Amino acid sequence: MTAAGKHQVSRTHGRRLGRAGIRDVAAAAGVSITTVSDALNGKGRLPDATRRHVREVADRLGYRPSAAARALRTGKSGLIGLTVTTYGEEPFTFTEFAYFAEMARAASSAALARGYALVILPGSTRQSPYDVWSNVALDGTVVIDPSDRDPVVTELVRQGIPVVSDGRPCGDLPVTAWVDNDHEAAVTGLLDHLAAAGARRIGLLTGTSTDTYTRLSTKAYLRWCERAGQDPVYEAYPAHDPCAGAVAADRLLARPDRPDAVYGLFDPNGTDLLAAARRYGLRVPDDLLLVCCSESAVYAGTEPPITTLSLKPGRIGTTVVQLLIDAIEGTGGGRPVQRIMPTDLIVRTSSQRRRTRTTVSAPRSPEDRDRS
Repeated sequence: MTAAGKHQVSRTHGRRLGRAGIRDVAAAAGVSITTVSDALNGKGRLPDATRRHVREVADRLGYRPSAAARALRTGKSGLIGLTVTTYGEEPFTFTEFAYFAEMARAASSAALARGYALVILPGSTRQSPYDVWSNVALDGTVVIDPSDRDPVVTELVRQGIPVVSDGRPCGDLPVTAWVDNDHEAAVTGLLDHLAAAGARRIGLLTGTSTDTYTRLSTKAYLRWCERAGQDPVYEAYPAHDPCAGAVAADRLLARPDRPDAVYGLFDPNGTDLLAAARRYGLRVPDDLLLVCCSESAVYAGTEPPITTLSLKPGRIGTTVVQLLIDAIEGTGGGRPVQRIMPTDLIVRTSSQRRRTRTTVSAPRSPEDRDRS
């Protein structure tokens, strides 16, 4: 190979290893640098086909916008927050719960895909949360399950910071957008599932907080009981306290009107109820049917495996971040956005009552009959 040939290979190899820039995308797409910028930032009046073409080329080249350059150009930090304010001043490590961990993972990936970084913010501190957050230059914040009349959300919005809620806000909480499940339909469906499996008195483990998830799920249970002609049988506890859940499960199964099926709203309720059932000598599912709301894979391997309601937090995490970034970049249309996500009931042994086996004797031969 000639020296010129080696030089050409070296240049090509260097470009392949280097990071593609906006000029490379413009050249490959056959458009101007301004068009690339507008297409990737959701600005300008470009045809949808042009935007798609530019984004496809950018993805193929592995182009990623420079955060530093964008900050200088737009005055934005490229940081978005994620927090849970449901439990106010109570200590609560939300990433220890499967729902929140999966939601945060999906949200982080969605943010990076749009050139933003996700910052996990403490929901409770000795200081006011928004005093702490003022030290971080946030372009917007996702708040998970805000409580009724949440002061943190109100203050963030007052400061001009867009807020998107994972959970339908109560009343007139001023969020830019919200994403939630149809909790009434989900609870009604799983209660019908338990009734079809033979349950006659279905109990509920619920929380004491005012967030929409707890409130709507509990309301759906009470309405179902009224329609089914069943007296409600439930215990409520502060869901941020893991020890309180085990105590509440024990109280529920110690009641004189003990249920023969239970739905637990929170992640640890499945194992709490299994342990309580064993203490009282109750067999699952023969004596007690169980369902809990959880994203944890642990419940596929318990004895017996426990039926779970999945709220699809991965989809929700992706969607809330997309809506928040649209609001930050001014491409959301200006109107409040509301999205309802599907749920999935993953049916396992704990909610399916075993049928009684009938033993059938083998037919006797004529010789056997003669000998009898």
